[in-house]
Amino acid sequence: MKQSITIGSAELSNPVLTASGTFGYGLEFQEFFDVGRLGAICTKGLSLEPRLGNRPTRIAETPAGMLNAIGLANVGVEAFCTEKLPKLQDQGVTVVANIFASTTKDFVAIAERLARESGVLALELNVSCPNVSEGGIEFGKNPNMCAELTAATKAATDTPIWVKMSPEAPSIIAVAQACEDAGAEAITAINTIRGMRIDIAKRQPVLARGMGGFSGPSLKPVALRIVYELAASIGIPIIAIGGISTTEDALEFLFAGASAIQVGTASFIDPLAAHHVRVGIENYCEAHQLNASDLIGLAQAAKK
Repeated sequence: MKQSITIGSAELSNPVLTASGTFGYGLEFQEFFDVGRLGAICTKGLSLEPRLGNRPTRIAETPAGMLNAIGLANVGVEAFCTEKLPKLQDQGVTVVANIFASTTKDFVAIAERLARESGVLALELNVSCPNVSEGGIEFGKNPNMCAELTAATKAATDTPIWVKMSPEAPSIIAVAQACEDAGAEAITAINTIRGMRIDIAKRQPVLARGMGGFSGPSLKPVALRIVYELAASIGIPIIAIGGISTTEDALEFLFAGASAIQVGTASFIDPLAAHHVRVGIENYCEAHQLNASDLIGLAQAAKK
């Protein structure tokens, strides 16, 4: 059965991607499985200049989840284009570049730099990161700001634009609709939710920054509800993220209306998680004589 999925003007060989910030630059996982077999990887968030991120402690475990305040550490867009991207292309990996900045001007500059390279399927605009002090989540909370950013970035490149939603927006549907109207080809949902842990011995937050982005299995019911609501409210594809660890998790999101899914925190627990999910969806489709595209929105259709 066919596993290919269409996301706007882009076509993926299958609906399984990896989430930004959880899979490095993809190269780190090649020793575990052929990353080129995935639909795509989403890179670590790329900034205009290299970034060290926040000071330690930057990661903390929680029951059924994880907190991170990495602070979007990355090599910068130039080093990515010259050092990372050629290796990914050589290994047949489909790349979605996640990009972030604190100003529209810098978002546009990153998009223009990536547009000079081949091998980038789409740009995922990170307008929703909760663990940095500047920019980030403020774009994702405001429909007008998000629409202006989407339109400006789209005008700077022919590469398809996806926008990553913040679950903390007052109305995530309003933000998604504004991005759709501004020319986004897809929405990715959802990013992490702010959370924290306190060290009772030290009587202070575990994370140096205090708060961080909460992810992992506990996030799944919230993310699934948001994807289900978005799928009924917008006309562009949704790439789902949030607590996806197993084939069953992924199927729920596809049935809810997502066109594809991203495996995130699960890769910290099992480096083969995305591979297992991809194979599981393929096996499900074979068992039920369905193409991957046939799975999209089955639960939406059931409510009518």
